[in-house]
Amino acid sequence: MNRLPRILLGLFALGALAGCSKPDEKPPEIVRPVLSVVVEPRTTQTFGFAGSVEPQYSADLAFRLLGRVVSRDVKVGDIVSKGTTIAALDPTALELAVQAAKAELSNAEAQFANAAASEERQRQLLAAANTSQAVFDAAQQARKAAEAGVERAKAALAKSQEQLGYARLFSDFDGVVTATGAEVGQTVSPGQTVVTVARSDLREAVVDIPDQLTGDLTAGTPFQVILQSLPTIETQAKLREIAPQAEGSTRTRRVRLTLTDPPQAFRLGSTVTATRMTKVAPTIELPLSALLEKDGSDRVWIVDPQTSSVSAHEIKVAAKGAATFTVAEGLEAGMRVVTAGVHSLAEGQKVRILEGGAT
Repeated sequence: MNRLPRILLGLFALGALAGCSKPDEKPPEIVRPVLSVVVEPRTTQTFGFAGSVEPQYSADLAFRLLGRVVSRDVKVGDIVSKGTTIAALDPTALELAVQAAKAELSNAEAQFANAAASEERQRQLLAAANTSQAVFDAAQQARKAAEAGVERAKAALAKSQEQLGYARLFSDFDGVVTATGAEVGQTVSPGQTVVTVARSDLREAVVDIPDQLTGDLTAGTPFQVILQSLPTIETQAKLREIAPQAEGSTRTRRVRLTLTDPPQAFRLGSTVTATRMTKVAPTIELPLSALLEKDGSDRVWIVDPQTSSVSAHEIKVAAKGAATFTVAEGLEAGMRVVTAGVHSLAEGQKVRILEGGAT
């Protein structure tokens, strides 16, 4: 009989407690995690240019005479030493010319000996008054002509011997063969390239740089050169030579950079990237995802470090790229800018900076 009043009393108490709750109580504010970046004006810019490793010195070796190639002892990639024969022409005609020059010299020397003896006889006869002065003068003139003939024959022999030496082709320095231009059995003209030899100890990087980026380049400007096949291998270089004018179609200038103690991996023909760092006017560059375009103006969300809330900040954009934009006005160094999810934030909203997502 007493259980029913107790149940009713309990229900009444629950109803009273429910009536005491506050229907207008606000839910807790959501703190949104965001990616952000601290504004740091950029004062330097790095440029990279692709190129290749080439020898600083190379020579196109050619014969000085017309002839048929009878030997070529090297091929591309071979190491050659100074003075070593690397190719030769058929020497038969040149050897015959030397023999003929030697014969001419022997004949000239015999004529000179005869003329000298005749002059001596006429001198003795003249001293004994047994000949005239005119006969002696003629003998003396014949001796001088024969002496000149000997000198002429000696010069002809020296020339033919020198030309015989031209039938042998050799390098004036130690190097590596980078190209060949004639094969055995081929008849070559004077000056026609037979073998190209490059010095392998002095190497340089050759790159083409846009004309507008060469204004401050001078001899000795430092560069860093990276091997494209193995980016971990790099070396320093200094500008040695820059083309005096830009190439017509590409508007680039060819620049030659002397490599400083390059590793062996920098072989001739290797593809490299030459980089240089230059000073620029302080500029602020941000990811394009940080830009909020609203009501005809450009804005970014700035995080207040004191309240951890965001506020829209109007800026002026100087330029836009594929992934970034440059700020002309409206930001200062040290400000923290939200870089993602800018369209889902509200003025004064609390945010939390993600670790690893801020700089």
